[in-house]
Amino acid sequence: MEEQKNEEQQSGKSESQPFESRLDLSELHEGASRIRTSLSGVLVGQENQVDLLLSALLANGHVLIEGVPGLAKTLMARALAAAVGVKFSRLQFTPDLMPTDVTGTSMYNPKTQDFQYHKGPVFSNFVLIDEINRAPAKTQAALFEVMEERTVTAAGNTYKMDEPFFVMATQNPIEHEGTYRLPEAQIDRFMYKLELSYPSLEDEVGILGAHHHKPAYSALQEMKPAVDGDFIKRSRELVRKVHVEAPLLTYIATLVGKTRNHKFISLGASPRASLALLNGAKSLAALQGRDFITPEDVQSALIPALRHRMMLSAEAEMEGKRPDGMLKSLINSVEVPR
Repeated sequence: MEEQKNEEQQSGKSESQPFESRLDLSELHEGASRIRTSLSGVLVGQENQVDLLLSALLANGHVLIEGVPGLAKTLMARALAAAVGVKFSRLQFTPDLMPTDVTGTSMYNPKTQDFQYHKGPVFSNFVLIDEINRAPAKTQAALFEVMEERTVTAAGNTYKMDEPFFVMATQNPIEHEGTYRLPEAQIDRFMYKLELSYPSLEDEVGILGAHHHKPAYSALQEMKPAVDGDFIKRSRELVRKVHVEAPLLTYIATLVGKTRNHKFISLGASPRASLALLNGAKSLAALQGRDFITPEDVQSALIPALRHRMMLSAEAEMEGKRPDGMLKSLINSVEVPR
């Protein structure tokens, strides 16, 4: 009997062996810690948002940050760019901005008697788009291809972005004057939407104290890169290899599917949202030094990955419901795999 039990244990071990991930995440974990330390000298009380920014960066996604003016949205983006030693560009979206101001334009060269393509500011590794919803839809549409396919097509030619490529955009709440609602096709290309709220009393006292000692943008100018572009590329490859059990794939698909069959949701999340949720869970696990995801990783990524991809029904809006609250109820309605 004892021999049979030992054989079963050995058999179980051999069957589970192929599913054990053997990733060395030490470099990723140490690099992320250096980035957090670097950002802590500029940002106060934004630890959770920083982790989500790192999650999107390492998962090869893009981030949309929403908040009222004065919450350091732009500072957060510039600080992350300063902590990563890659090429950086910034675009200030305005109502009169044209698509060619983003992607570039062909100009006639009288010396060569030919048209030459001059690349726009989107040709960079880290692109900050400030107040993205202050430009009309035709300008926002200039980002569709580059955010999804990492290419720009102009004058019959296709130009590929250098890797790593990462877009971070800020926007003011749609209720504010002078803003345009982002098209669904545009907003769906952001892996996460982060919503910044007013700081707590303790955090605001910390902000005042840090500013009194050294203004934030002075500290920003003194920042040194904590990692380089090659680190981001290597880390993205590791995140892609993080192990996921089959029940967790079903869990992700079930959660996203619930948004498509809910009486208070008129437009549910697309399969792209499922991919964002999967990749977000994998990167969050890697940031914690784990080479496998858990249901808690999926739940941590769910709200930032789906809050901007759902459209509430008129009835839900009249009752004052919010996407975050709806998603929390969805989490509670789906059985967690064990």
